[in-house]
Amino acid sequence: MFRLDGKVAIVTGAGSVGPGWGNGRATAVLLARQGASVFITDINAEALEETRRTIAEEGNTAVGQLCDMLDATAVEAMVAECLAKFGRIDILVNNVGGSAPGSPVTMAEELWDRQIDFNLKTPFLGCKYVLPVMQAQGAGAIVNLSSIAGLRMGSERTHVAYSASKAGVIAFSKSVAMAYAKHGIRCNTVVPGLMNTPLVEVRLLRQLGSNDAETLVAKRDAMVPTGKMGTGWDIAHAVLYLVSDEGHYVNGTEIIVDGGLSAKGST
Repeated sequence: MFRLDGKVAIVTGAGSVGPGWGNGRATAVLLARQGASVFITDINAEALEETRRTIAEEGNTAVGQLCDMLDATAVEAMVAECLAKFGRIDILVNNVGGSAPGSPVTMAEELWDRQIDFNLKTPFLGCKYVLPVMQAQGAGAIVNLSSIAGLRMGSERTHVAYSASKAGVIAFSKSVAMAYAKHGIRCNTVVPGLMNTPLVEVRLLRQLGSNDAETLVAKRDAMVPTGKMGTGWDIAHAVLYLVSDEGHYVNGTEIIVDGGLSAKGST
């Protein structure tokens, strides 16, 4: 089940901000393990090469290319290169994104613009250049990564731009799904909750001005009804289902991977 033999997948943001398994790296490796030829992108050459090497060492197929997903020319060239290498594109996973704290008053306008672009323009550009390929093929599966921050607002720290943009990803996916369903193309969203990925130690600790990763992990674990944060592999398996033939009737919706956090009340 969930085999992807003969399929070609683009996974963006497939590196990792630190050692370990981010959502993009785990997704790229899992899709390759299931038989897909994976075309991976990132803006960090070292992280991208580590993911490519991991896939190759397992005997699977991956091609890596540096790509700034905010640069339309670069994205168009990346898609063209994938076609040149593999001849088709069956799967697109838009995984680029990130958070920055701030309210409408405290957040600089430039940071607001950057957040909206980083989280919404990147899937837009990915879809812009991949959709015509999928339409010509008469089939394709797209998964965009959102965040629980687009569904459930925290009271401790405000992330006004991140929440708005990640809520926008869900609406964007639904709109794409409706526009292209008649062409055999599905588009869905995976909504991660609190995940224990390299982002916790590399980005969140820096934002909080702390160096106590153990305390931060324990605090985040305690917030989740299951008592533990998820991992990049939890996200990867949700993506796999959505892009597989077994998920062929799932379209224009989202899978929330959060250990029940979004169902939890305020207490």
